[in-house]
Amino acid sequence: MNIVSQKHPTRIIVFAITVAIAALLGFLIAGRQAHAESVTASSDSHIVTVHDDGVDKGFITNKPTLREALQEADIPIDPKDRTEPALDEKLVARSYQVNVYRARPVLVIDGANQFKVITSYRTGKQIAKEAGLSLHEEDIATLTTATDITETGAAEVLHVKRATKVTFVFYGKSLEVHTFARTVGELVSQKSIIPQANDTLMPAASAPVVADMKIELWRNGEQTVTVDEEVPFSTEQVKDANRATGFKEVKTAGVNGKKSVTYKITMHNGKEVKREVINSVTTEEPIKQVETVGTKVELPAGSHSDWMRAAGISEGDFGIAEWLIQKESGWNPNAVNKSSGACGLVQALPCSKLGPNWNDPVVALRWGDAYVKGRYGSWSGAYAFWSANHWY
Repeated sequence: MNIVSQKHPTRIIVFAITVAIAALLGFLIAGRQAHAESVTASSDSHIVTVHDDGVDKGFITNKPTLREALQEADIPIDPKDRTEPALDEKLVARSYQVNVYRARPVLVIDGANQFKVITSYRTGKQIAKEAGLSLHEEDIATLTTATDITETGAAEVLHVKRATKVTFVFYGKSLEVHTFARTVGELVSQKSIIPQANDTLMPAASAPVVADMKIELWRNGEQTVTVDEEVPFSTEQVKDANRATGFKEVKTAGVNGKKSVTYKITMHNGKEVKREVINSVTTEEPIKQVETVGTKVELPAGSHSDWMRAAGISEGDFGIAEWLIQKESGWNPNAVNKSSGACGLVQALPCSKLGPNWNDPVVALRWGDAYVKGRYGSWSGAYAFWSANHWY
């Protein structure tokens, strides 16, 4: 009996401890569930995982854009850095995987041209595009790690290797080609072209490829070739009497059109001996250029007498000169005879006798004074001749 009575309290203690532990575990589990529910309860929250140069960071945000979310998480973004998705993209999904591409200096070597760019891009052609380089499909842009960062000032170097540009006339069709081929034959082979027995390749297949060379492949005999050609635009000039002579303003810029022209070409020993147009179709109409040109002449200040005096005409001849010039041009410095082409105050013929400033009244009067005195001896003589013939 004594043994039984000693074991009974021990069982009670063990049972009590078990109950206490179970209660504690239940409380902890309930607390974790409550915390999880509080974290995920908001429908506006987003789970964001940021991958930044090998370092991952996760956080939950209620911000509407990625830019604001990163600011809240104290993740700085430089203006040259780039993210995927974009910084200003609206956050609508439940979770996001964000890649941050940090900008860094890259030394660009393009032939003799060397410069640095700050870029977040990771491929050669992307960096070349951001650097403003125009690359052809055949050009090669290789991104490598710099061997000496103290010398280059950048951890990476972009080497641009340009393909050689040549003009390739393929059975009459002129093409601009870029290639790394060393010989003409290698270029033709790269283009999967197999010349026929009666074809002529110029220069020879063994000739080295050099920049801007012209390579031609022709087939002897008659052949038709269709090429695209420009159609020049026309120009319409609208005269504006309120604008000074010499003023010109383009109101509508002209644009060349395009036409597709088919030629029948006869070749002999690699040389064109005959070319004939057999069809021409305009594919894009040219756009006419419209220009405003000024016709207003800035006349010297003063009266007719002031002009004659400036031209060196004697004041005693002013009356006759006034009368004759009124008959000739009505004192209009811009007067032009539509039938003969005579121009200016004194109606000089040809107009070129007065020079480029033919509509300057002083220039015209100075020439007229010399003409009258040389031909008629005086203004009075010119008046007498005009009275008899109605011209002088």
